[in-house]
Amino acid sequence: MAHSLSAKKRVRQNAKKRIINRARKTTVKANLKGVNAAITAGDKKTATEQFKTVIKNLDKTAARKTIHKNRAARLKSRLAKKINKLK
Repeated sequence: MAHSLSAKKRVRQNAKKRIINRARKTTVKANLKGVNAAITAGDKKTATEQFKTVIKNLDKTAARKTIHKNRAARLKSRLAKKINKLK
């Protein structure tokens, strides 16, 4: 249990950040599922449109250090490869 004022403040800040970070990660995961569903269905147009929003969300999440920038880059690369394989 935190005793000093600064430690108590840190606990409050961490609780807020945890909620925000979880929300960001959840949005990214939902977007990834949408793109993967479109890829599995073979719908290149929908996959490409959703891919743009995934890129935007991944970049924002990585910039705010919720996920690592290399993980964001890896996910974008893998999705791009999958989309380019579609005809």
